[in-house]
Amino acid sequence: MANFSFFVTKEVQSAELAEEYDVVILGGGPAGLTSAIYASRAKLKTLVIEKEIIGGEAASTDLIENYPGFPAGISGNELAHRMQEQAEHFGAQIVFATIDSINLKNQPKIIKFNKNTITAQSIIIASGTSPKALNIPGENKFKGRGVSYCATCDGPIFSGKDIAIVGCGNSGLQEGLFIHKFAKSLTCVEFLPTIRAENILQDRMNKYDNVNWLLNHQITSINGTDWVSSITVQNREDKNETEIPLQGVFIYVGLIPNTAYLDKQVKLNEWNYIITDNKMQTSTPGVFAAGDIRETQIRQVATAIGDGAVAASSAQHFIENM
Repeated sequence: MANFSFFVTKEVQSAELAEEYDVVILGGGPAGLTSAIYASRAKLKTLVIEKEIIGGEAASTDLIENYPGFPAGISGNELAHRMQEQAEHFGAQIVFATIDSINLKNQPKIIKFNKNTITAQSIIIASGTSPKALNIPGENKFKGRGVSYCATCDGPIFSGKDIAIVGCGNSGLQEGLFIHKFAKSLTCVEFLPTIRAENILQDRMNKYDNVNWLLNHQITSINGTDWVSSITVQNREDKNETEIPLQGVFIYVGLIPNTAYLDKQVKLNEWNYIITDNKMQTSTPGVFAAGDIRETQIRQVATAIGDGAVAASSAQHFIENM
């Protein structure tokens, strides 16, 4: 990343960790941080385990305009920082770690990470989603060398360059509007014959003369030597292929729920999202899920925060009635 930074909390050291917690929250995005605020404010001993960055995917969003209370919008990074401070203000601990193993069937639950073993009376799973890859030639080769999944993180690197955005849903156009500030030109490649993003995002993008649309096209390869130099796209109707010279590719073709580490200890749907009831209870007693990781109609910061509040309340009732 260049010219862009994330707020991070002081990592909790092993010596500061307790052996037992009331609530352990897996994931430090909006859902997880909201759960931490509600749980710690209810005087529950609360730990958040985050694998990468506070705020999750939301932290890499340049401007969030549909979260109430910010008429002019707010950067995802700033919103995440405020949530983090609020959670820590009420006593929640936050640790950066990758979970080695977890036993959700046991009571209390058992979590192992960084040579630590802790227990929790309840678990809130809020580990979100990760960007889906295209799985085409050149994608892995040029990661970090012209291929990115985060315009807000890497946009300044591409100042004055020709860029492609792959995927014209809300995420693609939101990130495209950000990277447009730096790019010489922007080519938007969409697999479907229509644009799926909200009309307001389409209207904003259409104001720019240096934006090209390739609908009903798919990208078949990313080309170059040491850095991306072009992409090859195929017209899905006539199957003709075209090579487009450019220096950057940003990919937004969907999300994958981060549920593999759970080893199917909770019930998942066919796309591996966690199934919950309206109290955020999973199929495993004492285990709740919140935010993008669960089966839900929409995945937005506002809905993730609502999920987090409900999950923490449900966890509190579970502990009190146990």
